[in-house]
Amino acid sequence: MADEPLVLGIETSCDETGVGIVRGHTLLADAVASSVDEHARFGGVVPEVASRAHLEAMVPTIQRALKEAGIAASDLDGIAVTAGPGLAGALLVGVSAAKAYAYALGKPLYGVNHLASHICVDQLEHGALPEPTMALLVSGGHSSLLLAPDITADVRPLGSTIDDAAGEAFDKVARVLNLGFPGGPVIDRYAREGDPEAIRFPRGLTGSRDPIYDFSFSGLKTAVARWIEARRAAGEEVPVADVAASFQEAVVDVLTRKAVRACKDNGVDHLMIGGGVAANSRLRAMAQHRCEKAGITLRVPRPKLCTDNGAMVAALGAEMVARNRPASSWDLPADSSLPVTEPHVPGTDQDHGDGHGPDHGHGHAHDHDHFHELSKDNLYS
Repeated sequence: MADEPLVLGIETSCDETGVGIVRGHTLLADAVASSVDEHARFGGVVPEVASRAHLEAMVPTIQRALKEAGIAASDLDGIAVTAGPGLAGALLVGVSAAKAYAYALGKPLYGVNHLASHICVDQLEHGALPEPTMALLVSGGHSSLLLAPDITADVRPLGSTIDDAAGEAFDKVARVLNLGFPGGPVIDRYAREGDPEAIRFPRGLTGSRDPIYDFSFSGLKTAVARWIEARRAAGEEVPVADVAASFQEAVVDVLTRKAVRACKDNGVDHLMIGGGVAANSRLRAMAQHRCEKAGITLRVPRPKLCTDNGAMVAALGAEMVARNRPASSWDLPADSSLPVTEPHVPGTDQDHGDGHGPDHGHGHAHDHDHFHELSKDNLYS
């Protein structure tokens, strides 16, 4: 246990300031400060508001995570941070904080990919990922099918959304139904009281000539909005629960159908589902049913680990340390469009990423030893 890497992870890609601490595959702390209430009155995330909220929450959230884990910052073997994709300003706050802590502590810095982190977090729930892993990631910004032979170095996109992501469609439909923001949890709640077969909404990109692994939810969102408008124009009451259930069924049907097909086509017998929409109860139930029928083992983290959090970043960072991947350099950028094919960003600064800097948790950056020794005792003991 003590030999496993102890890593702190920082996640600020959107509206959640997440700080997690893991030792190997064991979660020690998962502290989250959300600014969702500040965005609710706008009906969606406002980047500038998110960035300012991260600035205010960063240090208290890190301190809370360290206290929860019962460790000192100097005990850490590395600092991991979401380098992208995400909101540029929000990412900058996290990356800057991670650099500051890593530099002052003399620990290696690991800039990691947000999407790969969503996959890796399942190791905290169900142990080491099988290789390869098939992952279905569904959130407000992403709907992706990914094949990961090596979560630290080899993640291959099979399909993605060509317009609205699944979570985005949930938010927009909730807005049309006057249910507020965020839409995912409230639609899930209303759908439990509705009939999923009451309205036959379209299933996007499921025709014989359509891309087999890509997703499209814009047409579905529009179909729901037009159906609601027609009812209201006719002076008829809108059956909110039935609309929610029927819409949710259409989304979940497409997601699970394509994910199971991807597993079969690629000879993979495990499916991992992650991202905020993975907390949806109907998605979990239908995925379980279809996977059991196909002989596929389903892995879904508990709902709190599906939404954005620092634990997932720490989990991928710990895996980087365990597999001796190169640390990121001090010039690590915040990349709002970082491709999923880059699970982590080593960087180009030779003072940090090529063995001349922190040696994966067991040494200090030689060029800055004096600085580290001064600041560790004063700030982080």
